Amino acid sequence: MTALADIPALILAGGAGTRLRSVVSDRPKSMARVAGRPFLELQIGWLARQGVRNVVLCTGYLHEHVLAHFGNGRALGVHIEYSVEGSPLGTGGALKLAEPLAGRGPFLALNGDSFLDADLAGLVCAHAAHRATLASCVGTLVLCTVPDAREFGSVQIDARRRVVRFDEKSEAQAGPALVSAGVYCLEPALLELVAPGRNVSLERETFPLALSKHLALFGQPVEGGFVDIGTPWGYERMCRQLEQQLEQQLEQQKE
Repeated sequence: MTALADIPALILAGGAGTRLRSVVSDRPKSMARVAGRPFLELQIGWLARQGVRNVVLCTGYLHEHVLAHFGNGRALGVHIEYSVEGSPLGTGGALKLAEPLAGRGPFLALNGDSFLDADLAGLVCAHAAHRATLASCVGTLVLCTVPDAREFGSVQIDARRRVVRFDEKSEAQAGPALVSAGVYCLEPALLELVAPGRNVSLERETFPLALSKHLALFGQPVEGGFVDIGTPWGYERMCRQLEQQLEQQLEQQKE
């Protein structure tokens, strides 16, 4: 089985954070401070603790802030390379631009503005199993259940966990449903569906296109609290959660 140390993790950190401007206006949204540190730093630290050693930051808006803070990543125990968008390319377009840094095998891709404490080794293992049984598999997506899917859209899977449909976010999506948690194990073949230099949404365009071409995607449902810091309320929730965790850790140390 491929070790996480051998798989690059591409973090989509180029968003301007338009919805977050009321609380964070002077930096990329992935650099919003949570518990005194940039969210992206917390995310990279989480990757390092799971065994990831090679990180590619897909940057764009105010990318200088990201480069100045992280440098080569040595301080966090990883090696960081950078892919910089000259203009917004969307999640799919950003991955396409970073394709030369993704290698020739499976790679991890993560949204830089959301978090779910998923088992990445388990994700990679599940993806390898899907590939072993179905060569047309080009990706495995971490899924989680949210109480109200209207802000996310939902993902429908069958009994084998193969993705059968993506539903756009709408008022009709009210109620609990499986949604993408923004953590993926992908094959280079998926990026062949993305035209270079175009603004392309991985979730709304590339994944549905893969299904239409009879390529397979699988879901990996996990439990845990999914947090999206791309909105003021999601950002505040993330801050509260981490502050509570830090308080609990301090109390445990006192004991």
